Amino acid sequence: MSSMSIQNSVIKDLKLAPEGHLKIDWVEAHMPVLNRVRKQFEEELPFKGLKVAISLHLEAKTAYLAKVIQAGGAEVTITGSNPLSTQDDVCAALVEDGVTVFAKYNPEPEEYKELLIRALETAPDLLIDDGGDLVTILHAERPDLLKNIRGGAEETTTGILRLKSLEKEGALKFPMVAVNDAFCKYLFDNRYGTGQSVWDGINRTTNLVVAGKTVVVVGYGWCGKGVAMRAKGLGANVIVTEVDAIKAVEAYMDGFRVMPMLEAAKHGDFFVTVTGNRDVISGEHYDVMKDGAILSNAGHFDVEVNKPDLASRSQSVRTVRRNIEEYQLKDGRKIYLLAEGRLVNLAAGDGHPAEIMDMTFALQALSLKYVNDQYQSIGSRVVNVPYELDEQVARYKLESLGLGIDQLSEEQKSYLDSWAQH
Repeated sequence: MSSMSIQNSVIKDLKLAPEGHLKIDWVEAHMPVLNRVRKQFEEELPFKGLKVAISLHLEAKTAYLAKVIQAGGAEVTITGSNPLSTQDDVCAALVEDGVTVFAKYNPEPEEYKELLIRALETAPDLLIDDGGDLVTILHAERPDLLKNIRGGAEETTTGILRLKSLEKEGALKFPMVAVNDAFCKYLFDNRYGTGQSVWDGINRTTNLVVAGKTVVVVGYGWCGKGVAMRAKGLGANVIVTEVDAIKAVEAYMDGFRVMPMLEAAKHGDFFVTVTGNRDVISGEHYDVMKDGAILSNAGHFDVEVNKPDLASRSQSVRTVRRNIEEYQLKDGRKIYLLAEGRLVNLAAGDGHPAEIMDMTFALQALSLKYVNDQYQSIGSRVVNVPYELDEQVARYKLESLGLGIDQLSEEQKSYLDSWAQH
């Protein structure tokens, strides 16, 4: 136990640590890829003498990533990336393990932002960000804290959109690795992780049947694909709404109905937004929804479901069950919003399965090492995860499963490399 981390941290209650340790121990036992990276880091100490600040959904899997970075020699500070996804017992356990923590479950908005700033005031050399909050604060509000930053890695679609906007304006001050765009992130985390964890959050929160219901999935990116696939597996009739014609055709050919949101709003029993954009469900949609419609969001920020529009049409709002708010509209219909419109899979659940985050967080750890090794040559750009790291994580995953694949022979390599052979 580090007295320094205890002294500097802001958490709810250190006495919660025993339960947090059990949670972290459980995920550690189910994250073989990250365990392998940890052994590598313990031998190489790639972050020796460096400070790392992390902003991620602060639950057990994230906690174990922090411990892996710490095992690489770093002084680690961590904060949450969403007020409702922080688990106080996990925070307490991390503090006992020597990690400085600035996070509490459901702080007031002002305190939440202050905790993010406190993490940056430790003067980190490297960042892991989720949604771009740390990077945005550094560029917009606290440029005085930029001087030590070598670079970092970003977890989400939303964060990468913000980073690319900064880069386009010529304002980005350090390199960031777009972890979300790696094959092992979007093919597995976004699709299978989001697909399973969203329905875990909805099902445990509502305790209602999905089979036979109509589910409207708003957005058919990799997260939307996973949510729609799992809804179909649960027996739902699935409608997809899109603004991208190519993705809409893909959804159609995957067997789903496709229509504009205003039409889909008339049919849905469950709605799940996964776009990364704002106001994808708003006033005109509420006007035509069924009595009893259930709304949820799995995008990073709580702006996809327009809450002011919903409130303005309501005569009363009450919490009818943990993480369920009932909006009674002025015409008597009731619409239910899960987890305040925040990420339903984390605010009302435990997030992605450990085996899924094993691959994503291995990518995060290796990408952080990459940017630390190469930050001077990369420059102030958003860069992709090198394919070699992506493939390395997949190879580690196969080995952990006891699976093997074939290797190309020299003749096959030569054939593929030559335009003249046939």
